[in-house]
This record gives sequence, structure tokens and C-alpha cells, in this order.
Amino acid sequence: MNLGASGIVMRLVFALLLVFASYNPSGHSYFHWVSSAPTLTSPIIVLCGLLLIIGWGLYLRATFNSMGVIGVIASVAVLACLVWLFIDRGWLSPTNATAMTWVVEVLVAVLLTLGMCWSHFTRRMSGQVDIEDGEK
Repeated sequence: MNLGASGIVMRLVFALLLVFASYNPSGHSYFHWVSSAPTLTSPIIVLCGLLLIIGWGLYLRATFNSMGVIGVIASVAVLACLVWLFIDRGWLSPTNATAMTWVVEVLVAVLLTLGMCWSHFTRRMSGQVDIEDGEK
């Protein structure tokens, strides 16, 4: 299966939705919804929480399976250096917590997208296919 630009964009959009739905500085997120709810026993709150957990589980599992721990650590280091570059160039202020939060959340979504696409990239570059362990 080929992964084109539309597939990458789709994965990025869903990663951004997952990250921003979980928490964002605007005050409109699951975190804010739960923290302002009078009771946590509402079925809609529980259902949305379970859907977010499933989404995070899918993205994190795919990311760690395709990139491995070392790949994730290396990617986080590159993305952290990107934040450092933004700060060094004056494009981002480390004292502006809201802006820092938005940038970090976008970079988390980028990392999750890389994880979802990594096997496709490595197969295209090297010709090697990543597979999970089958039934034993």
C-alpha cells in the first residue's frame, strides 16, 4: 500500500484532533470539560474519555512499534531542537506559556504522525518491510 501526501495529511489531522481534544490552552478540551463537570459519572464524559484512550493507544502503539524506543527518543530530540531553534531565532518566547503549549502540542501530533507513517517511509527508502509478530 502506497502512502501519499493525502494519507500523511489525514494522519496529521487525526493526530491534531486527538491531541487538541485531549488538552489545549483555549479551554475547550476534554481536560477542561472533566475538570469543570460537577460529576464524572456522566455517560457522555466516560464515552468520550474511552474514545480518547483508544485513539491515544492506537497512535502510541503504532509509533512505538514502527520507530522503537530509540527512534522515538531521537525524534523527540530533533523536535526539541526545533523548539530551541524557534526560541533562539526569537520566533517563540519561552515565557509565553500559551504559545509554548500550542507549539509542543503540534509537535506531539507531528511525532504521532511520523510514527503512523514511519513503516511506509522505511519500506520506500530501504525496501524492507516491518511486520509485527504473528501468532506463536
